[in-house]
Amino acid sequence: MKTELTELPLDQVRTLLAVVDEGTFDAAAAALHVTPSAVSQRVKALEQRTGRVLLVRTKPVRPTESGAVVVRFGRQLARLERDARAELGMSGAGEATQVSIAVNADSLATWFLAALTRVPEEPQLCFELRREDESRTAMLLREGLVMAAVTSSPDPVAGCSVRPLGRMRYLAAASPEFAERHLGGSLGDALTRAPVMSFDRSDDLEDAFVRRLRHSRTGASALRHYVPTSEGFLSAVVAGLGWGLIPEVQAEPLLKAGRLVHLAPDRPLDVPLYWQQWKLDSPALAAVTQAVTEAASEALRG
Repeated sequence: MKTELTELPLDQVRTLLAVVDEGTFDAAAAALHVTPSAVSQRVKALEQRTGRVLLVRTKPVRPTESGAVVVRFGRQLARLERDARAELGMSGAGEATQVSIAVNADSLATWFLAALTRVPEEPQLCFELRREDESRTAMLLREGLVMAAVTSSPDPVAGCSVRPLGRMRYLAAASPEFAERHLGGSLGDALTRAPVMSFDRSDDLEDAFVRRLRHSRTGASALRHYVPTSEGFLSAVVAGLGWGLIPEVQAEPLLKAGRLVHLAPDRPLDVPLYWQQWKLDSPALAAVTQAVTEAASEALRG
């Protein structure tokens, strides 16, 4: 019977996945125990079959937008195969199922790890957590690098389902000494000049807060410090390096102890969070989803 051109040969899909994971054609060949020429031929054949360029031939290689679709398909297929092998008793002794998840730093530092402790011990799972800003975690889903993500986007990635988790509340805070030194007079005006903490260069939470506070397009001061961990960010605010938006659960004990002051008690900033996951009938993914949604319902605002 003639093979339809619309079919995606599994050996070619797996080869593409190996090239993306290993970073080069040579490394993929070594992982697959074939020659680099065979790897190149399979990738070219898959590109001809799909009518798309699937890889950008850089070092390391990276998938194009079309390539990311095939990579995601390959990872989902591998997950289904592993689940089927487990149900058939074909898994190796002691072999655990790996679940890759993208999660934002503040969730990771507050409620998310406690959620994972709720996952049943059987089937045995290993977690690979990838820390990313909640506005960019969906990108990792789109590229097929993770199976699920905590994200701020309510729009499902292709091939994924989405459900709301709740709202993470942030409080604008600073050390008492910092507030006295930098934040006199109009708070909105002062925040455009005072040193501010940012997680990284893509973090615009503090800018969004200032714009909303002032009802203008002017964001926070250009005088800012970048600290790319949730715990380090909090410590920097307590130390007086700058003001910042702190997750409510982290801020409250320090506010009560007088180590932080709440800059705008009537102006909290809520960030809606969502759980996006592959649309797969996977026992492992279902167990994680149940644990995460239950923990989120307790830790986040409804």
